[in-house]
Order: sequence, then C-alpha cells, then structure tokens
Amino acid sequence: MNEMIYIPLLSSLAVLALIACIYSYLGYRAQKREWKQKLSSWYPEKKRTSFFSGLGDKFDKTDRAKELGVKLHNANLPLAPSEYLAFHILGFLALSVLFTNMFKIPFPLNALIPLGLSYFAHYALFMVRKNKYEERFNDQLADICRLLGNAARSGMTLNQGIDLVARETPAPAGDEFKRISQELRLGVPLEYALRSIQKQNKSREFQLFIATLLIQKKTGGNLAAILESMSNTLEDRKILNQSIKTMTAEQKYISYIVPAMPIFLVLIMNASMDGFVDPLWTGPGIVLLCLFIAGVVLSFFLIRKITNIKV
Repeated sequence: MNEMIYIPLLSSLAVLALIACIYSYLGYRAQKREWKQKLSSWYPEKKRTSFFSGLGDKFDKTDRAKELGVKLHNANLPLAPSEYLAFHILGFLALSVLFTNMFKIPFPLNALIPLGLSYFAHYALFMVRKNKYEERFNDQLADICRLLGNAARSGMTLNQGIDLVARETPAPAGDEFKRISQELRLGVPLEYALRSIQKQNKSREFQLFIATLLIQKKTGGNLAAILESMSNTLEDRKILNQSIKTMTAEQKYISYIVPAMPIFLVLIMNASMDGFVDPLWTGPGIVLLCLFIAGVVLSFFLIRKITNIKV
C-alpha cells in the first residue's frame, strides 16, 4: 500500500525535475542568445551579397590579404584588402586608357608603364604613410591623459575613466578604447585588455602610457597628477612635431613634383610630336631611360629621407 503511494509521488517529483531542467536549459539558451546579440552589436559583421563582394570576402581571408590588412591598419587607411586591390586595378585600367588615347603610347608600353606606376605607388604609399596610425593615435594621447586625469579627480575608477575616453574620443584612439571598455564589461582583467591594445601601437609614448596605468593599478598613487604631467609632456612633443611638419611641408611636396614633372613633359611631347619617344627604344635609349627612372626614384626617396625628422 505504501509502495502505491510512493510511485505517484516519485513520478511527480521526476516530472517536476524534468520541467525544472527544461526551464533552466531554456533560460540558459535565452541568456546565451542575449549575449550573442550584445556581442553582435559590439562587433557587427558586415555582410556583402554581390558576386564581387563574395570574391572580395574570400580574398580577405587569405594570408596575403591579412598581411596587407596589417599594412593598411598601420597606414590608417580604412579599407579592406580587397577594396585596396580593387582601387589599384581601376587605377591601372584608367592609366592604360589614358596612355593609349591621350599620350599615344603603343602596346605593350601602355600596359607596362601603368603597371610599373601602380607598383611604385603601392610602395610609395606605405612608405609615406608608415606608422600613420601610431602618429594619429599619439596625437590624441595628451587629450586621453587629460580625460583620465579629470575622471580620477572626480572620484571615478580607472575602468570608468576608460569608458569615458571611449565615449568622448574620436577614432582611431576612440575605437581602441571602446574595445577595451567592452572587454572590461565582459570580465576581462584590465592588464590583459591593455596588453591587447599595446600590441597595436609600438611607439614609445604609448608604451609609457600603458606602463603608467599598469604600475598605478598595482601600486597605487596619485594617478591624476601623473596623468597631468604626462599630458603636458605629450602636448609639448605634439607641438614640436607639428612645427617640424610645417617646416618640412614644402620639401615633401617637392618630393612628389620633382619625379612627376619630367614624366609628364615627356608624355606631353610624345602626344604632340609623333615618334618623340622612339629613340628611347634603341640600345643607348634604353640605357638612358633606365638611368632616368633610377634618378627619378632616387630623388623621391632621398628627399623623403631628408625631410623625415623624428624627435
């Protein structure tokens, strides 16, 4: 008789336990879905649907594209590797049409010259804009130190100060601090979050900034006074760099004009006088052409090297 009473009771408990497990599982799924939605809002994925966009997505996943992406990031160019390659292809086609129709350059020179110019433009671009991301980031460091210092004076924690910087600072520094703020919300320790952004910027100023925050986090101290002193120092360096850029701006423009002028004059003369460049395709002409190209390239890099003053 007692067994007849226990069987329905145990069955009811088993059903209740099953319902509780299902409810807990559904709650876990709902929480997981909510976290996925938050992550997708923090790190949105750009979905492209066209055929060429699909090809671009496949190219962006290759190792060559990843290396190019690092260069584009360091040059502070907001382009995907596939978009950068597409611009080069369009530039090559435009130059080929221009040389064929306007300057009367015959085949295969109407393809080889634009190809050489595209190749030169690729290397010149990354040489001119090398570490441009770090430069723009470092230009914002003084304001970031000032914001964090004011936040510390008002009684805010370092995490709250970083969140304030993420909201108030424009790109590129603002984007990096937004990433740090999001990682801190997910429970990532501050040291790991700062180390991750430290890999993006190898400059001395930023390394010193990160080291200051980490040391203060471990040992304590007057963070507001330290950041104010660092802000003043970085502001002085920023003013000095701006003065150097102003003094060397004319020479940098000359580095573009000097190589372009003789090439432009030769093309204009060839368009106005038939056969003007024909002597260049003889034996001595090819030697002179190689020396001319070497001189143009050397003058460009030499002027850029002279005007590249670092402090």
